[in-house]
Amino acid sequence: MYRIYSAFRPKGWLYSVLFFHGCAYNNSGNHLHCHIKALSPVNKILLIGAGKSTTVLIEYLKKKCLEHDWHLTVADSDLKLAQNKLKGAANTAAMHINIHNEEQTRTAVRQADIVISMLPASLHFLVAQACMEAGRHLLTASYVDPNIRASAATIQQKGLLFLCEMGLDPGIDHMSAMQLIHRIQKDGGKITSFHSHCGGLIAPESDNNPWHYKISWNPRNIVLAGKAGAVYKSEGRIIYLPYELLFDENRTIEVAGEGLYAWYPNRDAVSYSKLYGLENCDTFIRTTLRHPDFCLGWKKIVELKLTDEDKRYDTANLSYVSFLKQHLAHHRLTDDATPKQKMLLSYLGLYSNEVIDKGLLTAADILQSCAENTLMLQPGDRDMIIMMHEIGCQTGRIQSKIISSLVIKGKNSLETAMAKTVGLPLGIAAVMILKGKIRLTGLHIPIVPEIYEPVLKELENEGIIFTEEKR
Repeated sequence: MYRIYSAFRPKGWLYSVLFFHGCAYNNSGNHLHCHIKALSPVNKILLIGAGKSTTVLIEYLKKKCLEHDWHLTVADSDLKLAQNKLKGAANTAAMHINIHNEEQTRTAVRQADIVISMLPASLHFLVAQACMEAGRHLLTASYVDPNIRASAATIQQKGLLFLCEMGLDPGIDHMSAMQLIHRIQKDGGKITSFHSHCGGLIAPESDNNPWHYKISWNPRNIVLAGKAGAVYKSEGRIIYLPYELLFDENRTIEVAGEGLYAWYPNRDAVSYSKLYGLENCDTFIRTTLRHPDFCLGWKKIVELKLTDEDKRYDTANLSYVSFLKQHLAHHRLTDDATPKQKMLLSYLGLYSNEVIDKGLLTAADILQSCAENTLMLQPGDRDMIIMMHEIGCQTGRIQSKIISSLVIKGKNSLETAMAKTVGLPLGIAAVMILKGKIRLTGLHIPIVPEIYEPVLKELENEGIIFTEEKR
């Protein structure tokens, strides 16, 4: 009796060993060793960053490493956080890492076969440099970093796969949309309009504040969302919306079974229309979903420049309401909020006499502190992800609209829907790369069938399933 064990390695070689009566032989029949475990291929996964969105990802990777006898290392600046996420599981290790220490980062990357970075987007390139030097594949959930984009030729020359935008939005939105777009086109349809909506929201049963929102991911990203404005295409016209006009509570859609939500345009949709092959589409919009009251309140926050990152305030003995007065005076603004907007700002604590006392802070820092004090998920809270694609198409003389929707609710404040939908695509892709089911090289986002078909299929096995209707 004999068995052949074969595994695709990320460095591009095929490891194949023949076991006969408990001894190992290579493909030429030469005796290697009699201890099978010593020569079983062990793939090593390095996850850098153990923050809010990694909980489900880590659990998935722990399960897969145990199943395949691989090894997972979770590295974070907070060693205890990494240890707590791993819970002493077999085939895992926690590591302290200072990502700004180049040698420490290089050493950690060299010891892995594939690297997943869950760091803030601005830090991905530090990991990417180490991956290019060591010849390691890299996965992130963030938009493609400009420096990584500039390194595309090097990534390709080294035969590496750098897979970015592999989370929820961006990530699952790309994969589900492209699968639908390609199917429509294969059936002879012409796509005339494309709307893609996604929101990390609070489940109705846990919605108990006037913002109808709780934070399930990086609070800093919430505070700074939309600052670059947005570009999209509507009825053949390119529309640019500056930050000040982005949040409008009157742009709404009805989500079946979930009610009315407001949307605001998300980043540069026009560039994605080209990537999707829909540059001739009359309307192409990618949006973020929020409750209308959230947009009403955030519009006033933007008007009052409370997300400003320039001027710093000494918060020693400074109350929130005193900060607000100083801030408005500095920008020569008046607090002309409507009663409802004042209620929303008051809920955040901006009219509070509580002393901040956190050193020198910008307005954005102080707003983040307010949000963390009032809008964080509580232990029993459930968050909710809503994603919906609305695609108008024409087949012959027949015009129709296809609506593809995803609604996922979290279990609690740790096992969130956000963590599930951001983390699982990364984990699934990493496993498929190590098993040789994804063999692409170069810099990619998940818009090609070689990536989205197997990943979406596995996501369905994990309960992430779209429903579809045609109108």
